[in-house]
Amino acid sequence: MGVGWRAGERAHRKQRWSARASLVCVSLAALLPLLYGGLGGVLLLMVGAAGIAVTAAGLWWVLTRRGTARAAAATLAAAAPTAVVAMFAAANLLWVVVLSLTLWVASVWAGRYALRSTGLRPVRVKEHRTPPPRRPFLVMNPHSGGAKVERFGLKEKAERLGARVVLLDPERPRDVAELARRAVAEGADLLGVAGGDGTQALVAAVAAEHGLPFLVVSAGTRNHFAMDLGLDRDDPAACLDALTDGVELHVDLGFAGGRPFVNNVSFGVYGAVVQSPAYRGDKVGTALDLLPELLTGQSGPRLTARAGGTTLTGPQALLVSNNPYRRDDPAGLGRRERLDSGVLGVVGIRVDNAAEAAGLLLDPEAGALTVLTAREVVVDADLPTVDVGIDGEAFVLPVPVHCRIAPRALRVRVPRLRPGVPQPQPRLDWRRVRKLAAAVSRTAVTGRSAGGPGLPG
Repeated sequence: MGVGWRAGERAHRKQRWSARASLVCVSLAALLPLLYGGLGGVLLLMVGAAGIAVTAAGLWWVLTRRGTARAAAATLAAAAPTAVVAMFAAANLLWVVVLSLTLWVASVWAGRYALRSTGLRPVRVKEHRTPPPRRPFLVMNPHSGGAKVERFGLKEKAERLGARVVLLDPERPRDVAELARRAVAEGADLLGVAGGDGTQALVAAVAAEHGLPFLVVSAGTRNHFAMDLGLDRDDPAACLDALTDGVELHVDLGFAGGRPFVNNVSFGVYGAVVQSPAYRGDKVGTALDLLPELLTGQSGPRLTARAGGTTLTGPQALLVSNNPYRRDDPAGLGRRERLDSGVLGVVGIRVDNAAEAAGLLLDPEAGALTVLTAREVVVDADLPTVDVGIDGEAFVLPVPVHCRIAPRALRVRVPRLRPGVPQPQPRLDWRRVRKLAAAVSRTAVTGRSAGGPGLPG
């Protein structure tokens, strides 16, 4: 027990000094402009904050204006931060800003390190051991992800492992859901897809409907679903190892208006933009062409969403996801910590003017942004139909659109050996950092007398 206590004591000591280092760094970051710049330094910091607000306003005008007004707004958005940097350089305080930002980053890192083992528990997804499939069936899109199917020899490897493979031909579109149902009728005991997330969802729904395992091969462009399953996106051929040496994860499946989704469904701005035939070839140009009317309400429906006990009125963008996306860890944006929580993630944004756009950039918790979870979301509109993007694919659905989640309805077979999902960093709570810095040493003493180390609450 003495060895275990000493290890715990060393861990507590690291936490204590990390918490103290975090507080020292954040204090220096705040004091440096005042110590070296005096009142002028404080004023310049205020000018810097104003520059950020002006940049945000300029970007809003870029998105909501056309022609000369858009060009002028783009110039303003670029000139504001340039002017701020020039002012700090003229006052010989640019090095202070750089050092302050460095100290702030160090403070955040040290604070998170200190909190890493005080309450944050890694998410452990239960693995189910099942025998390998005997008659697997895979659909592969040879053009997805820059021809990954051919580059990684996916068809050949799958067939060597006993799978029946059907290659899709973009010149002759086929109903992949119908292909999957036919395979089930012919005795397939596993369904899989090497392609984009939209195709994954269609076949996944058939697998869930028949209670069969589903195989994800990361051969798409983004492969968000594969990423959140902990698969190797850089080596899609490794996903096929699940056919012989795999385990099952039981994850949730989302539905919007009866259509399945593995990632998310988008309403509002993005849902309308993806409808354009030009979007695939020129995403940025198409968005810039359509956004002015969409963001200012001159085109598109006015949305209303009901999620649990919350009503979102008039959001310009609404994202409903199969499990919520991370928000606390900037490195984890676009990732989901888990896929089996049994709830939908909901993100709504409503920005009506440049001031609100600036406020959203300066304060992500501002009223323009709504983030919540719910088991069901109902989206209505003042038009009979709405444009939506389901896992990146364009659809038009009648309103109201009912979004729901089917908890652990999908059996996903994955390789036993895989990279896994990186664990999230703890949310930085300065009150807990201060408490940890002051209390760990006392807690350790208390833990010694009680027979083991303790942690502050």
